[in-house]
Amino acid sequence: MTLNWVTRPRFMGQATYSCRMTLITDALHHDPAGPVLIAGGYGTVGAELARLAAADRLPVLLTGRTPERGAALADELGGAVRRWDLAAPEPFRAGVRAVVGAVNDPADRVLRAAVAGAVPYVDITRWTSRLQRALGVAAALRPAAPVLLSSAWMGGVSALVAAALADRLGGADRVETAVRWDLADRAGADSVEFMDRLGVPFEVVEAGRTRLAVPLGDVRTVLVGGERTRVARIDTPEQFTLPFTLGAGTAATRIGFSSAAATSALLAVGRTGFFRWGGGERWAGARRSLLYSPGDGGTARLRVDVARAGRELTATVTDPRGQARLTAVGALLGLRRVLGADGAAAPDGVSFPELTPLPGGVPGALAALGVELAVSGDGAGAGAGAGVAA
Repeated sequence: MTLNWVTRPRFMGQATYSCRMTLITDALHHDPAGPVLIAGGYGTVGAELARLAAADRLPVLLTGRTPERGAALADELGGAVRRWDLAAPEPFRAGVRAVVGAVNDPADRVLRAAVAGAVPYVDITRWTSRLQRALGVAAALRPAAPVLLSSAWMGGVSALVAAALADRLGGADRVETAVRWDLADRAGADSVEFMDRLGVPFEVVEAGRTRLAVPLGDVRTVLVGGERTRVARIDTPEQFTLPFTLGAGTAATRIGFSSAAATSALLAVGRTGFFRWGGGERWAGARRSLLYSPGDGGTARLRVDVARAGRELTATVTDPRGQARLTAVGALLGLRRVLGADGAAAPDGVSFPELTPLPGGVPGALAALGVELAVSGDGAGAGAGAGVAA
C-alpha cells in the first residue's frame, strides 16, 4: 500500500496523506519534556539506539508495525511502545521531544509528520536518491525545527570523522571511505538495501568534476584496521553531500567484506550484469540473500582518508560491538545535535552530520561511547584525540 502527500498541513502538527481513497492524518507535536520517538525502535539498530538514548537519560517511545515485539525492550528502558505502521492507513498522534527515523520511510511519512509538528528530526536510513528527495520535501515544508539527514555510513559516523580530519587539515580536497563489512555481525533486513542500488550508476565528484560511477567498480585493496580488504564503489549519501559541505573535490566510498571469498563472489556476480537485469521486486530476495545472513555479532570497521594541500590523515574507526551499535552511536550523536545537547546550539533548518560546529570534539564523543578511533598521517598529533582508543 503506498502513501502519497496530497495536501499541505491544514494546521500545525498535522501531515495528511492519501492511501488509495483513505486520508491519513498523522499529528506530532513538540513536547520538550516528552519522549524521543524512535521509528523502528525495537529493530536491530533501533534497539541499540533506544538503549543509548536511555543511558543519556532520555525517555523513549518505540514505534513499529508489531509493538508486541518491542514490549520487553520498552519495559527494560522504562519507556513506551506503540504501533505506527508506515504502510497502513491508521493515523499516528503523539507529543514528543524529537524523532529519529531508524526504519525506511519510503513515502517520507515520518519526515513530514515531524516537520509539520515542528519536532526536531534525525534520519539514518536514506540512500542518496531518497536523501535528495528529502531535501526537496524539507525545502517545500520550511521546517521550523532542525532536520538532520544523517544517512552517511554508520548513521553519519563516517561523515563526522571526515569533518574532524578536515578540521585538523584546514579543509578537505579529497575524502575516501573504505568499509569492511563483517559478515558475522548482527544485521537488520534494511541494512542490505544498498544491494538494490548495485545495478544503478550514480553521480560522483572527482577532481572537482561530476561523472557517473559504476557500482562495484574502481576496485582497490586497502588496509582497514590492519586487515587487507578489497573494496569497490557503492552509492552512499556522503558522496553527494561532502563536496558541498566540506568542499571536497573528490568524495568516494567503497565497501568490502570480512570474507575475501564473499567479496570476490559479489564482484563476479556484478560482472555478469545481474544487478542490472535482476532489479525490481521479483529479484529482491535473491539480491539480498547474497549478503543477508546475519550472525551473532562482529566488529564494525571503517577507514576514512582526508587529504588537503599535500597533507593527508587516515582514521580507522572500530566498534567491537558491531555495525548496528556503531550506527546507533551515529544516530545518538545526531540526536544530541538536533537537541542542542552536544555543547552547541541546535542547527537551523536542514543539516548534515559533517556540518557539526564542534568537529574537534568528535574523537572524544566517539571514545566516550566505546568507539575506538586511531589517526595517523601528517599532523596526526595535532589536536585532541589523535590515536585515541576507548
